[in-house]
Amino acid sequence: MKIFNDIASWQTTRQQIATDKTLGVVMTMGALHKGHLSLIKQSQQDNEYTLVTIFVNPTQFNNQGDFDNYPNTWQQDVDLLTMEGVDFLLSPHKEMIYPDNYNYQINEKSLSQILCGASRPGHFGGMLTIVMKLLNIAQANNAYFGEKDYQQFQLIKGMAQAFFIPTNIVSCPIIREEDGLAFSSRNLRLDESARNKAGYFAQTIRQSHDIEQVRNTLIANHITIDYLEDIDNRRFAAVIIDDVRLIDNFPLAEITKLTKENA
Repeated sequence: MKIFNDIASWQTTRQQIATDKTLGVVMTMGALHKGHLSLIKQSQQDNEYTLVTIFVNPTQFNNQGDFDNYPNTWQQDVDLLTMEGVDFLLSPHKEMIYPDNYNYQINEKSLSQILCGASRPGHFGGMLTIVMKLLNIAQANNAYFGEKDYQQFQLIKGMAQAFFIPTNIVSCPIIREEDGLAFSSRNLRLDESARNKAGYFAQTIRQSHDIEQVRNTLIANHITIDYLEDIDNRRFAAVIIDDVRLIDNFPLAEITKLTKENA
């Protein structure tokens, strides 16, 4: 695996890849887990080459404490990517990514205002801006994003269409732990008690079509709800457990399926 910390060096290498060979990119902030690996495996299946980026993007954190506490597992991540046979790793410095000091930004005015956007001001602007930059830097044929951040995926897909970005934006299913909790880098910050509560959260939101019943159950178990909403036949949820914010979503049809299986 070739590791690049310099954008220009990566761009030189990108130009050397034959035009008949496809490149996939997986964008991460490190602290890699099985969810990231599923994106990487899909990219490797679809393309001749795969690029992974690791960049903890400061502009998408509306909470400085969240940014300061973000897990740093660099060597573990490098070892994992090497073992998985990733071709390229790009991990640029902040000054390279933001030579403009974040004076130029990408903002969306509709979908980004609800759900995570309503409670995390500036988050989606920072996210869209870094994704636009990395799409332009990577010049990949395909870019892979997990459905755990479904609102994020929809915004990225819409941005790519609006700005005529030639990269194909590909969604990949949520990868879950045994108790149903979606894999997330934030899970590393949960102690045993909080982790058990997080698993309960993931199971509870799937138990009923009655969203108020679900809401009351979570509150009764001392789980702080950021939002819990059903939109376009999909349930979206965000909670805070021991100062760690967790999100989830799934098609409402999964509740019907589970109900039939348990009948």
